[in-house]
Amino acid sequence: MATYARSVRRGLPRVSGGEPWPPAGSAPVADAAAARVADEAAETPTADVVTPRTESGTTPSAESATPAPASTTAGDAAASHPASTPATATRRGLPRTPGGEPWPPASTGPARAESAASAEHRPDPEVATPAAASAAQSVDPGAPTRVSAPVAASIPLTGAVRRGLPRAAGEDAWPPAETTPAPRAALPLRRTARVGPDDDLAPQSRRANAVSASSEPEPTPASAPATPAPAATVATPEASRPPLAERPLAHAGVARRPAPRPEPARIGPFTKAQWAGVIVLGGGAILYAAAMAVLAVRWILSLEPLQDFLATYPGEYHLPEGAPVGFPAWLNWSHFFNAFFMVLIIRTGLQVRSEKRPAAMWISKKDRKRRMSLTLWLHQALDILWLANGLIFVVLLFATGQWMRVIPTSWEVFPNALSAALQYVSLDWPTENGWVNYNALQQLAYFTTIFLAAPVAALTGYRMSAMWPKQAATLNRVYPVEWARKLHFPTMLYFVAFIAVHVLLVLSTGALRNLNHMYAAQGSTDPDAYADNWTGFWLFALSIAVIVAAYVAMRPLVVAPIARLFGEVKSR
Repeated sequence: MATYARSVRRGLPRVSGGEPWPPAGSAPVADAAAARVADEAAETPTADVVTPRTESGTTPSAESATPAPASTTAGDAAASHPASTPATATRRGLPRTPGGEPWPPASTGPARAESAASAEHRPDPEVATPAAASAAQSVDPGAPTRVSAPVAASIPLTGAVRRGLPRAAGEDAWPPAETTPAPRAALPLRRTARVGPDDDLAPQSRRANAVSASSEPEPTPASAPATPAPAATVATPEASRPPLAERPLAHAGVARRPAPRPEPARIGPFTKAQWAGVIVLGGGAILYAAAMAVLAVRWILSLEPLQDFLATYPGEYHLPEGAPVGFPAWLNWSHFFNAFFMVLIIRTGLQVRSEKRPAAMWISKKDRKRRMSLTLWLHQALDILWLANGLIFVVLLFATGQWMRVIPTSWEVFPNALSAALQYVSLDWPTENGWVNYNALQQLAYFTTIFLAAPVAALTGYRMSAMWPKQAATLNRVYPVEWARKLHFPTMLYFVAFIAVHVLLVLSTGALRNLNHMYAAQGSTDPDAYADNWTGFWLFALSIAVIVAAYVAMRPLVVAPIARLFGEVKSR
């Protein structure tokens, strides 16, 4: 592999108008350190050479003091090895000017080690020291011994410096052509010889010895001419590298930043813990406000003017002559279907608002371009059924005269409604008989739900549905879809609040009597006639079971077969 010379990269000057820093003659820190290591290694370089086994009448110290020709041969082999490295051409890049030749020029070549010069500067081999000779005496006479010999300290390198862009416009390339690279020290070679049989060596050591022995020439015989010396095993070790370590990103004195904690899951704008806190604090605040309201209203009703007001307006007024008494069967069935569809409509409406990736899509048979999610199709189908039930209810309401129960027929409804509200807040609730008539506050609530909230929900839902004519520019301008979106959801919240308050009052103002009126069509002008009858309660429980079963069954697996009767259903 070709070895290129290295030079110090020079930067901006230290003072204004000065030369670039560092000076041109400075050597890289890594090269200086390598040269220092090579100088230290050159002071005591050794090569282990195997000497023949000593005879019984020969003194080991005298034989070890005699220089062995094998060490010289090993040094020559080490000196001649770098010369066989082939030269490598310089990699050329883009030209410096348009239309010019690639840079650097073809005449510029990489630095190459001169094996002849390095061989001339190599020191002569030396014989083993007395310490080595004395150490050889302690070795088994039948095993080979080690003799030290010096090796080359460094290999001088020559070559041209790679030049880059000029420092200023119009000047020559930097650094100048006469810049000479600093010499690089060669790593010292370590020669090892085997001591003992081959069985004591690891398999990796045997393979390394075999490769090194094949690349070295045959050593010359030692001082004993009768017995030839074994071939010296020369191993070329790789440069020792430090173990890989993680590079710290910050100063040792700076503490590492801890990993960020995962963001807690949110339900809407708050986390679960925050919602728990809102419920606890909000519930406590509501209970406190309710208690204060009850105490305040009771104190107000204890005053004489308010007592006269309650006597004049007890909370209800008499219906016109000819008003029907009691509830027909169709009214009970309409009431059940209204509750059934309303619960499912609210559920599917909330699913449509929160659904991001529908599980299935519904495609119309008549218009293939008309498609929607299966949940939205179910929501609109339930809306149509709810509207059909409402239309039948309104028609029968006016046909049978039951409208007088839910539509105010006198202005007395408003003061009576205020009186009923005060009685509810004071927990001294009015005791009207719903089989005959409702109190004024109930009448206003039913009128608002049937004739105001229901039409608003229907009109806003129709505006947002796929049944709205898209090409009607005048209708779209008069009734924009943004208005429908702003009104539809608050209307749903009103229905939820109405259902909750309605069920609470039914169960808290004579549950069995009220359930008999609404589900069993049983009642009397006597308020206590059906106070102990459980028929209405069991019918109410059965209706709740049907609603819960339908609520659970509203899944794509159940809805898809029904939707395929009116179009095509494709699952994702």
